[in-house]
Amino acid sequence: MSESSLFSATRLSVQRGRRDVLQQVSLQLRPGEVLSLLGANGAGKSTFLSALAGEIKPQPVLQGEYPVALNGRALSGLDAAQQARSRTVLPQKPGLAFDLQVSEVVSMGAYPFPALSQDQVDALTQTALRRADIAHLAQRRYLELSGGEQQRVQFARVVLQILAERQDDPQGRYMLLDEPTASLDPLHQQTLLKTVSELARSARIGVLVILHDVNLAALWSDRIALLSQGTLLACGEPALVLTPGNLKTVYGVDVRIMPHPARPGKPLVVFG
Repeated sequence: MSESSLFSATRLSVQRGRRDVLQQVSLQLRPGEVLSLLGANGAGKSTFLSALAGEIKPQPVLQGEYPVALNGRALSGLDAAQQARSRTVLPQKPGLAFDLQVSEVVSMGAYPFPALSQDQVDALTQTALRRADIAHLAQRRYLELSGGEQQRVQFARVVLQILAERQDDPQGRYMLLDEPTASLDPLHQQTLLKTVSELARSARIGVLVILHDVNLAALWSDRIALLSQGTLLACGEPALVLTPGNLKTVYGVDVRIMPHPARPGKPLVVFG
């Protein structure tokens, strides 16, 4: 695949104070795939996502290389609007203090696309509400919702952003999702990740998602990357990466791996 259709990190290193949070991490995200990033607390997962989001500055690499490149261009050379038209970010705890209607919050995903008409924004908003399974919340006030409902509204916002003008954009687009299922019940965890998987394939979206649930990652990921103490331990198909040895290194616990009873080819991880 051409580097002009990748979201890539090359020897990405980040320091905070005297601590090396990330050390020489190289990883590529491809349009059309779901890549889950797993690791113990403090492994560097959110820092890695923040570097791809342009929120923190990584250490320099060799001349002619970019620590982070978006569709073949240095992320640091793209302004905020250019970045927002190719990738969208859902943080762990998206904050919103304004008492807006849910449909208004979702429509904020259209801000990077000023050429869209109001009719186009309205149509995209309805699509995103359906994709996130929250059409019934469209007229509610955002601040009146539960934490899980607010998370699904924010997910709908990034869905709108990633789909806006997608049909006219030949380059890769990408979603960066930091623990999007953390405040959701089991049904809505599955629903959200199913939507993510469908979007990846139908709209050629590359999705990087940080998860803590290893079995959710195994079910819904094309590839899994394991971070251990700031370094990339392994990356590949779930059945190849989720091994007792790898998971012992990452989490410090013993596990058993068995075939998933309902999803052929997928592993089921039992801790303890």
